[in-house]
Amino acid sequence: MRDRRDGGPGRALAIQAGEADVALVVGVEKMGKMGMLGAAGKARTDRKVFTPGEPLRRGHGHEGILGTGLMPGVFAQAGMDYARQNGVTFQQFAKVAEKNHFHSALKPARAVPRRVRPRCHHERRDDRLIPTAKLMCCPTGDGAAALVMVSDEKRRSLSRASRAQREVSASVLTTDPLHAQRSRAAGHQHAHQARRGQGLRTGRSRPDELDLVELHDCFATAELVHYDNLRLCEPGGAGDFIDSGAPRRDGRLPVNVSGGLISKGHPIGATGVAGLYEVATHLRGEAGDRQVDGARVGLATSSASARPAACTS
Repeated sequence: MRDRRDGGPGRALAIQAGEADVALVVGVEKMGKMGMLGAAGKARTDRKVFTPGEPLRRGHGHEGILGTGLMPGVFAQAGMDYARQNGVTFQQFAKVAEKNHFHSALKPARAVPRRVRPRCHHERRDDRLIPTAKLMCCPTGDGAAALVMVSDEKRRSLSRASRAQREVSASVLTTDPLHAQRSRAAGHQHAHQARRGQGLRTGRSRPDELDLVELHDCFATAELVHYDNLRLCEPGGAGDFIDSGAPRRDGRLPVNVSGGLISKGHPIGATGVAGLYEVATHLRGEAGDRQVDGARVGLATSSASARPAACTS
């Protein structure tokens, strides 16, 4: 059971267009129990034998031989591409996961029950997933989140203004065109870059005016690369950004103070709405031990495997 992953942006755009005055935004996820790899992760006893004249795709699969289409491998590829171009190390990817596991220890509801430190080199891994270790991947599972959006006109008509109300200054939904020669990892990057530009321009904000960010860290490689895609750092400077401590809760620009998908968990259908809830909780000053002091402007982003990307600030 799954609601749409764009979360708030689609509903916010409907309100801006005058199609609705009040919207209840609900994200829910009831996952199967086979894990992220699904049936592909199960042991197989049937040996496939090639028969001359039989179409190759029926006789032999190419997964893991000619690249990979699995999400851990796709984002490992994105991380390796970025590392090759900008000199990022495996340790810097691991710092992203360590930060998020540290943050989630301050949150009552989380998927990873204790503070952990991912190991970068000493864990046996599938070669398709390098540089990603187990604790640098998000755990999927069940979950739900909800929020209410109203138009300005409706808000003014309410008999009693709620202190919980916060303004949505910009909401953008983008989709990267499907190119036969472009990898899935490159498609995610392109969509995030387009979304970042549109979202910040629409909201009349600059990255240096943000107080916190909840971004789509399905893997540690994804978060580090998105620092650059969203221009939270200088172009090519995502490695230096994580080394500086800037994205930690007490840093210059806290990122994924909730623990992110890596540690809070990734109930896929609920993830987009949960990011908006987390940002709003900080803007209301109700985040408890993980509260970002003085938070007034936040950014929440989400993405999906079919390359759409959503941005709300």
